[in-house]
Amino acid sequence: MADEETIGSGPAQLVTDADVSPPRGNPFPVVGIGASAGGLEAFVELLSNLPADTGMAFVLVQHLDPSHESLLPELLAPHTRMPVITVENDLEIDPDHVYVIPPNKSMELTDGVLRLAAREPGLHLPIDIFFRSLARVQGSRAIGVVLSGNASDGSFGVRAIKAECGMTFAQSETSARFGGMPRNATSTGAIDYVLAPAEIARELAGIADHPYLVPQRPGDAGSETLPDGVGELRRIFALLFGATKVDFSRYKPTTIRRRIGRRMIVLRLDTLAEYAMYVEENPSELHELYRDLLISVTSFFRDPESFAAIKKLLAGGLDPNRKEDEAVRIWIPGCATGEEVYSFASARLRRSKRDGFRCRYSCLEPTSAIWRWSAPVMDRTPR
Repeated sequence: MADEETIGSGPAQLVTDADVSPPRGNPFPVVGIGASAGGLEAFVELLSNLPADTGMAFVLVQHLDPSHESLLPELLAPHTRMPVITVENDLEIDPDHVYVIPPNKSMELTDGVLRLAAREPGLHLPIDIFFRSLARVQGSRAIGVVLSGNASDGSFGVRAIKAECGMTFAQSETSARFGGMPRNATSTGAIDYVLAPAEIARELAGIADHPYLVPQRPGDAGSETLPDGVGELRRIFALLFGATKVDFSRYKPTTIRRRIGRRMIVLRLDTLAEYAMYVEENPSELHELYRDLLISVTSFFRDPESFAAIKKLLAGGLDPNRKEDEAVRIWIPGCATGEEVYSFASARLRRSKRDGFRCRYSCLEPTSAIWRWSAPVMDRTPR
């Protein structure tokens, strides 16, 4: 790519190596597959329809009875030519292998290895735990699949995967013995495909060698970049502006590349020129891309260093010239679904209770909020 390129109608933007993130995690895609009740049947159908040479690693996270040894590997082995392995702590993963979580454990992907931890008391959400680690480590080479089961384990995890530009699947309710988990995952808006397990397998096989997902040559950045195509990007930006009135030409180039590349995988398109043509012929795709570009990334106490700095600031006191009964107003913009706002409020309320402050919350719009503090009584009033 040239050192300097003009994208959109604004001034030229400098596109440097700093705009291209190095690929994260393993150089091959890792597929996390979560299930609960009815999961064995769904696992069998999926594995039976998967080729043994996709180049992907498959990690199965099943809700298991903590007091009994799991027979899942033995039950699945006859249905695939890939090795089926029960995970042990610090196990390195390889492509074209199937890994199964052991009972009574939580599991995370860290530095290319699967790490086990003792199951914590209370509500156990092993699928969310693994999916979040998968998103964090693999980025756009993370794939999450939610199969049959009750409740909602996996719903937070698929949001994390999509936020990192990974791919997400949910089993169709008509094909699932228990539809709670797939239904709740789909309701997040973070699911790309809703299919029966056999169809999920075929879709995975179809995207396994997509040029955006897997490097084509040693040293390629693979899924973190798009091929050159400034003219095509201009066309896409112009169409986006016409449909949404938002100018994306000055957004961070890395984010643009990742999000468009993710849509290309979903649509099975290999080149930017093909995608630009598809967008022109299918205007509804503009709204899908718009949603992907503006996807909410949020979590409680996100960016711990920032919250540590805020706590230090609060501990030292605010404006020393502020009158005792004067309200303190703190604006939190871009708060998505609110986890950052409530994280800050939680930290502040602890001090407010000690100081006898009153707290009021004002919602300005869906993505921003203001918290006010004044003495002497606690109160939370939405406006």
